[in-house]
Amino acid sequence: MAIHAVIMAGGAGTRFWPASRAKTPKQLLPLGADPVEPLLAATVRRLAPLIPAANVTIATGAALVDATARILPDVPRSQLLAEPVPRNTAPCIGWATATIARANPEALIVVLPSDHYIPDEAGFLRVVGRALEGAKAGHLTTIGIVPTRPETGYGYIEVGNALVGDLLKVERFVEKPNREKAEAFLRGGKHLWNAGMFFFSGRVMMDAIEKHLPELHRGLLAIEHGAARGDEAKVLSDVFPTLPSISIDNGVMEKAAGLAVVKGDFGWNDVGSWESAWELAPKDALGNALPPGAIAVDARGNFVCDRTTRGQKRVIALVGVEDLVVVETDDAVLVIPRSRAQDVRAVVDELKKRGDVSRL
Repeated sequence: MAIHAVIMAGGAGTRFWPASRAKTPKQLLPLGADPVEPLLAATVRRLAPLIPAANVTIATGAALVDATARILPDVPRSQLLAEPVPRNTAPCIGWATATIARANPEALIVVLPSDHYIPDEAGFLRVVGRALEGAKAGHLTTIGIVPTRPETGYGYIEVGNALVGDLLKVERFVEKPNREKAEAFLRGGKHLWNAGMFFFSGRVMMDAIEKHLPELHRGLLAIEHGAARGDEAKVLSDVFPTLPSISIDNGVMEKAAGLAVVKGDFGWNDVGSWESAWELAPKDALGNALPPGAIAVDARGNFVCDRTTRGQKRVIALVGVEDLVVVETDDAVLVIPRSRAQDVRAVVDELKKRGDVSRL
């Protein structure tokens, strides 16, 4: 049975401004432990022992196709699906699934985000293999990450009884909890982090979309009919913007019966902010993550990122400061406490209000 991968790579990555921009968002940047390899390229490479590039589909935005193609030379350009507008993950996954199912409706499909960091790649592939067994058995299957802290920034999956092998029953999806609930989840051992990884056969997912998101299903059929007539691009541009903007979690996974989950424990990090980048980066004895040539005097726990492209680099010096993020690009400098790394989006919002599109 053929195995295909769909990698969702259309996000804006606003929490990584000023490095992440509209034309070079987070997934196209080397924000993991490797200072050179973009997150998206790492995601494709990580899957290669199980799924070759010829079976990888990238769902991205129309404006990102060229940049995506440059960092993924082994993925056929015909497999870069260009969404005319962003419509959340259910239309994204639905369109990609329908496209793969044209040739093989029984194909097993792995859906992954493009921008996560996974250090234990062998362990990850073992868990993926177990999740695919669930998909092969007809289950909509996901991977739940074994939590290591009471995290309030993630959704959770509550697990139930064992199904078969390593598969566990999904009792329910849980929205991001408050601190008290997150601590209870960690103590109880029945909740896993929802990492947005999904495994299914094309037929099972299309049936689930038809049942739970009939409006989306009708739109996908219209696109398929257009493809059959050789007019997919025109129909896509007309239909895709009208599809319901809803996540696959809310639209399908929270409603479907017989969901299965496999526990994952392979060092997963969603690289969600500059704080995550600091966690992954190599550091000096005082916890500073610095580029070559930077100076830190009586400074602790700082993260400095130089994304300038000019030939002559500036020397960045820190004196007597702690737990800061400093990011420099050719046209912007960000300075923010690490504890407020999530608030970078407020800068993007302010730039939008100003109409400063050149820095978005």
